[in-house]
Amino acid sequence: MAGRVHQFLGGSPLSVLIRLVLISLLVGVLLSWLSWTPNDIIRWIVDFFDWAWSSLFGSFNRAVDYFLLGAAIVIPIFLISRLLKWRS
Repeated sequence: MAGRVHQFLGGSPLSVLIRLVLISLLVGVLLSWLSWTPNDIIRWIVDFFDWAWSSLFGSFNRAVDYFLLGAAIVIPIFLISRLLKWRS
């Protein structure tokens, strides 16, 4: 079991903990220097997914509108042409 934990973590738990603490401090100093807060980062992530969602499905809604608009003309013309060809 200890071998699996060591393999999963990539080293002993204590050395991994020390590395994570040091990296977290360095990243914290960098983010503080940039005047970013955790709230700013979370807000950016949420805004990004909101933008992606509205872009994807906003385009989908426009495509459905265009499809319905075109189908309102194309389908009746197709049916009329089929009926006229069927009679001949």
